[in-house]
Amino acid sequence: MRAPAELVLLGHPVAHSLSPRFQNAALRAAGIDAEYRALDVEPARFEEVVAGLARRRLAGNVTVPFKERMHDACDLLTPLARRVGAVNTFWVDDAGSLTGDNTDVGGFDFAVRSVLGAAPRDLTVGVIGAGGSAAAVLAAVETWPGATAHVFNRTAERARLLSERFGSIAQPVDDIGVIEGAQLVVNATTIGLHDDRMPLDVELLSPDAAVVDLVYRPGQTAFVRAHRRRGGRAVDGLPMLVEQGALAFERWFGRSPDRSVMWDALSEGSAAS
Repeated sequence: MRAPAELVLLGHPVAHSLSPRFQNAALRAAGIDAEYRALDVEPARFEEVVAGLARRRLAGNVTVPFKERMHDACDLLTPLARRVGAVNTFWVDDAGSLTGDNTDVGGFDFAVRSVLGAAPRDLTVGVIGAGGSAAAVLAAVETWPGATAHVFNRTAERARLLSERFGSIAQPVDDIGVIEGAQLVVNATTIGLHDDRMPLDVELLSPDAAVVDLVYRPGQTAFVRAHRRRGGRAVDGLPMLVEQGALAFERWFGRSPDRSVMWDALSEGSAAS
């Protein structure tokens, strides 16, 4: 595959994303003459924009609310992207085919290992949400020995349909109390992205439970802060974001980025803000 000279992040809204900051730092460190930028796409124009990017042989990432639509727009899908039903990383191959992959799965697995301090196994996982991010979570869970998941969504039908796709390890629940009793609780919604709302009452979680909030905000989300105040283990979406970005970099350029440079870029940006 010819290395892309320009990379884009497709989303709506997307101005809050930290991806351009750490991806451009990784590109500079690797000596790659390319630029990564965020592109806010109006939902009605998504397929039109993607077709234009494919003609120009651009590559990049996709964030909410387009991961499932990107899956449908691609000419080719990796087995993992097909399994998840969502694409967050794309490129154009040598034959001109728009190709989609999902590096969120690896990013989430990395985040869980970081918060647990060990390889996940024999866990009950409570998943809040039923979109593309929740599908990536379940795709990771089904690789963990002895793990099972309960899926809660405000639209019960979506939780049921997603759980059917991962029927060997997942089942839908109508009572969020089942989620509160899990050993690992995952917020796979956008709740808490713009304010201090929380997906559930943190006081109802076991202090021994681990929390992974896929949302990230400066100073961490209210959900993560509240659980940590109780002595619980919790991490926001930043480790997942950086790791999925590093895995995407590997897909685009065939080599690993300097992950320490990516993290340093975020630290420097926080200090400057």
